[in-house]
Amino acid sequence: LQYVMVASVIGGAFALGDDSKLGDTFWRSLDAMTFSAVGAQALKWTFQRERPSETDNPNQFFKGIHHSSFPSGEVAALSGAVTPFILRYGDDHPAVYLLAALPLYDAVARVKVHGHWQSDVLVGAALGVGVGVWATRRKSPLIISWLPGGFSVGFIHHFK
Repeated sequence: LQYVMVASVIGGAFALGDDSKLGDTFWRSLDAMTFSAVGAQALKWTFQRERPSETDNPNQFFKGIHHSSFPSGEVAALSGAVTPFILRYGDDHPAVYLLAALPLYDAVARVKVHGHWQSDVLVGAALGVGVGVWATRRKSPLIISWLPGGFSVGFIHHFK
């Protein structure tokens, strides 16, 4: 699910550029997904929590750099990726709210397979939504600002 989301967001961003509302939303989604994943990884290195498959005690923090349960990076990235779409299109197209099912599905799956504790996925979702809100409210997408000259054209052109 995560790889499909990454490919979809990157593909949409590069295909549409930043000249349209949808293209701009893809770039904001890319910002949110990227910074959510980076933030989650930094927290994993900081907290070093053991996974449920490694212990039955959820209080096992700071157990070494090879333990990386807290927070869930997948849930953070997926939550970050869908949040800009929900915020920008949810009022006009209520079906967009169904995108929230993607990180929810991933969160439930990660807990069921003992990959994460419940608090791992909840904090991952909160991180992703928070970064998604930040990315949506910025004046322009951050990654676009790093590209020389931006990326306004995209690979899809519309002729009138």
